[in-house]
Amino acid sequence: QAAIQVLASVGKERLTTTLVAMRAGVSVGTLYQYFPNKSALLQASLKRHMHGIATSVDRVCKEYRSTSLLTMGSALIDAYLNAKMRNVKESAALYSVSSDLDGLAIAKAAHARGCRVVAELFATASEGLTKDPEIVATIVMAALNGVSRRLLEAKSPERELAPLCEELHVLVRGYLLTCIATKPAT
Repeated sequence: QAAIQVLASVGKERLTTTLVAMRAGVSVGTLYQYFPNKSALLQASLKRHMHGIATSVDRVCKEYRSTSLLTMGSALIDAYLNAKMRNVKESAALYSVSSDLDGLAIAKAAHARGCRVVAELFATASEGLTKDPEIVATIVMAALNGVSRRLLEAKSPERELAPLCEELHVLVRGYLLTCIATKPAT
């Protein structure tokens, strides 16, 4: 957590293990026992951040099993964006350095895992599906990732979060309606 806080406050170029150790209240030697360099420290921070998002998605996938597909979709959007944007400045700082940290591999692994658990969730939808749950999960996760990326690249993500979240709900709901075997009453 200290690494993310220092990264958010001073940026990648000025971040040092000494600053992180000071922020964490540990010696630099202690920090080096776990992280041999700045890159390893930031990579661990990125993995931890992604794990937090995955934990939120997992929680929804357990809690909303066998509910309606639209309820599942709405809960996923809220959980994902809340986890991703809990601290916008820190999320944006990690996003800005992710390409330097083998972030693509970390993101691919997280995306594959997310799609798998979301597909398992969607397969339990009370209405049944007309499409392969893996395809449905891939589309929904792509929409979530696209909107979160847009927010992280925005000049004022806090101001754009609510309207983009609202539009994401409209988009995902519209798509999920095409996937339901037994259509809900309108």
